[in-house]
Parts: sequence; C-alpha cells; structure tokens
Amino acid sequence: MKMNLRQNLVKAGFLSLIILVQACSTVPLVGRKQVSLLPESNMVEMSLTSYSQFLKENKLSANKEQTDVVKRVGARMAAAVEKYLKDNGYQDRVADFKWEFNLVDNKEPNAWCMPGGKVVFYTGILPLTKNDAGVAVVMGHEIAHAVARHGNERMSQQMLVQFGGIALSEAIKTKPEETQALFQSAYGLGTQYGVMLPYSRQHEYEGDKLGLIFMAIAGYNPNEAVGFWERMAANSAGKTPEFLSTHPVEQNRIEAIKSFLPEAMKYYTGK
Repeated sequence: MKMNLRQNLVKAGFLSLIILVQACSTVPLVGRKQVSLLPESNMVEMSLTSYSQFLKENKLSANKEQTDVVKRVGARMAAAVEKYLKDNGYQDRVADFKWEFNLVDNKEPNAWCMPGGKVVFYTGILPLTKNDAGVAVVMGHEIAHAVARHGNERMSQQMLVQFGGIALSEAIKTKPEETQALFQSAYGLGTQYGVMLPYSRQHEYEGDKLGLIFMAIAGYNPNEAVGFWERMAANSAGKTPEFLSTHPVEQNRIEAIKSFLPEAMKYYTGK
C-alpha cells in the first residue's frame, strides 16, 4: 500500500514537471522563462466578463478633456506595442487584443490593463501623471504586464497551489466561482474581489523596462518616467520596507528605471 502511494506521488510529481516544462514561454525583450498554464484565449474570455462587470459597477468619468487624453495616448501606445512585437516576432502576444481605453471616476491613484487590451485609468492618478507623457509612463507599464502575461503567470502559480495544476477549462467547470475569484484577484479589480495577488518585484521591473520602450516608440520621452515615480514617492504614505514587499520601493525603482533609460532612448525619435 505504501509502495503504491509512493509510486503515485512520484508519477504525480513527474506529471507536474512535464506540465511545467511544456507550459514555459519566454517574456519578450527580457528573455526570462515563465510558466503559463492557462491558454491566453481563455484568459481573454475571462477578462471580457470581468471588464464588462467592472464597467457596470463603476462610473466613467464625465471629464471629456481627461478622457480624451487617456484615449489619445492609448491609441499611440497600442500602435507602438504592436509595432515592437511584430518587429521582434512576438505579434502572437496581442493576436486576441481588441484595445479599449477608459477613464473611471475614482480617487484612487490606479490603472490597469487586462488580457485583450482592456485598459482602465482612475481619475485619481491623473494629478500624478500631469501630462500625456506621464499617462504614457503608467500605460506602458500596465500594458507591459499584459503583454508579458504576468497575470497569467501568477494565476498559474496560484492554480498549482489551489487546484493542483488542473486544466483551466476543468477548473472553470468544476470550480467556477473559485476560478473567477482567482482571476479577479490576479488583476486587482477592486477590493470587492478580495486581496490582489501581487506582482513580484521581478514583474515590476520587467513592466518598467518594457513600458519605457513602448512609450519611446510611441514618441513619448522615457525620461518622463523618473519624474512620475518621484511624484509617486512623494505621494506615498507609510512606506513598507522593500524586504517586506513584493514591490520595489520607489527609490530603488527610480534607480532601476534610470539604468533602463539608455536602452529605451534608442527607440525615441522625439516625435
């Protein structure tokens, strides 16, 4: 009996290893291998459901000028992302994207991008972005998370922990509420969905690096990122020491961004 149990455990471990190896993909530009157990087409489908629900529960901003800024920058950033990915053989990363940019009336300084190119800014972040280039800093970073499939990666990790790595289709069928809640928390769509699964520091730095390149291609000066994060640092209260957080503290982030700037500036033409 013990032998059978041991054999089953070995088989299960071997099967999990095979799943992890087969599920590995490469993050554009940075070249890091990541585990993505979830088909991106399914992630996009789930994002449409969550996105539609979010828009029903949240009020769009009535400020036309601010809304136009988000949409204007969004259009340029989307074109830049598609160009960069096509030029580097990663066009499949946005094959299912149908870009959409919205501004919601919310005082929190926040923004996010879901699979499929659904981007939302909160009005609370605009006093910190200041201008189009500042919006591009935030938007580039958030789009980078989606393009790099960081949400898929962290949701895959959580599914391995909670469901043992079963297929997403099976999880949706047998555990629909738990799966949807996991998706919601992976993309942080408000506290009503529970605690957000944090991006790792590695994800944040990758988002910064890719985001700088995207904004540069779109014609926004990447140097604007330093000023934005300095304003974010000044606005932050009760900072958490970096060793207690999955996010880099602002000063470390700013220093990392400065180290990324020479590469990003190669793509900037000053349009």
